[in-house]
Amino acid sequence: METRSWVRDGLRAIAGGVFAVGLAITNLPLLAMSIVALALTPVPFLGLALLPWATNLVRMRANLERRLAARAGIAIARPYEPPPARALPGGWKRFRWIATDPATWRDLAWLLPGAIVAFVLGLLAVAIPLYGLEGISLLPLWLYLSVDWYGYGVFWPIANFSEAMLSMPQGVLFLALGLGAAPWLLEVNAQFAKLFLAPTKAAGLRLRVAQLTVTRADTVDAQAAELRRIERDLHDGAQARLVSLGMTIGLAEEMIERDPAAARKLLAEAREASGTALLELRNLVRGIHPPVLAERGLDGAVRALAMSLPLRVTVEMDLPGRPQTPVESAAYFATAEALANVVRHSRARTVQIYVQHVDDLLLLTVSDDGVGGADPAHGTGLRGIARRLAAFDGTMSVSSPPGGPTVVSMELPCALSSLKTSPSSATG
Repeated sequence: METRSWVRDGLRAIAGGVFAVGLAITNLPLLAMSIVALALTPVPFLGLALLPWATNLVRMRANLERRLAARAGIAIARPYEPPPARALPGGWKRFRWIATDPATWRDLAWLLPGAIVAFVLGLLAVAIPLYGLEGISLLPLWLYLSVDWYGYGVFWPIANFSEAMLSMPQGVLFLALGLGAAPWLLEVNAQFAKLFLAPTKAAGLRLRVAQLTVTRADTVDAQAAELRRIERDLHDGAQARLVSLGMTIGLAEEMIERDPAAARKLLAEAREASGTALLELRNLVRGIHPPVLAERGLDGAVRALAMSLPLRVTVEMDLPGRPQTPVESAAYFATAEALANVVRHSRARTVQIYVQHVDDLLLLTVSDDGVGGADPAHGTGLRGIARRLAAFDGTMSVSSPPGGPTVVSMELPCALSSLKTSPSSATG
């Protein structure tokens, strides 16, 4: 299986090398077009329209390079500043937005060196395995043609049968080397592109501020919705029952001398109503912060949650301590929401929950063997999980192809307390 994966990754990287070579060639006309646009900037009207137009094409090419880098395992964020309001094409406001954005000039600076590096590395990613294939093919061709012709082979000249025999094992070696080196060559190209196309520290801070603004607004909205839910549950549930309880006790007081039997009946109803109100209050408190979470931590709370599900649930925990209380609560409710989605929509029979702490990250994975097809864009449950995690700089990813399985992966930055617990697993 590992050999098959290694060959598959190598073949994909070779195809990526061909693509990289082709894209590298496009950098040159884009650079020439940008230089012409800059030279024509003083021309009235034409300069205001031409530079933004050329810059958009360059940004499209740069964004494509970022996507290719992501496929090579190198994440490159987009550093561009958002356009100002009412920035019309050909207008001064749009021109100034393009011209004053440092990312514009970093993209232009990348075009030429990026083209050279991508062309060379992409060509190497393709040429090495092709050279190996040529060496492998020389021996059967030599035997078939039976010619004594020095120089047979385009880049692999052979003069006799012995050299033809040696060409095959050497070709296998070069092919293996090419398959192994191709992904690394594309990664080097992505790292070089990152030097130019990644956000600078200032741009990174701007992006961070924009992200925090969005997550803060989402958190405020979520908290307001949660407060409205608590208020509604109190008003429609426990509060209404307590008001009814007071009225029942008042009627019992009035009837205790006239009709003791009826008064005792009313007091029995009041006692039952008080028990129901107490149960609703406990459920409400459990929805705010479950007592089991405070008493037994995330490990015990998740296991208690798993035992309540009508499915076979396997829980594996590897936590050397306890997260901070807000993070622990967010992780618990995110897991609970993911499990609720499994019960409602997945038609699964088994669920696996895995929680671990690695490099100051709390990693939670909820997977099931259901029908798949889960999409955060078409449901409030998964979006709610993402919003809850985003308040703590957490992230969520969903893999759910049609037919399953569905895997919800969540990450939360956090530090653990010094309380030590051993890795454990259980099945509910």
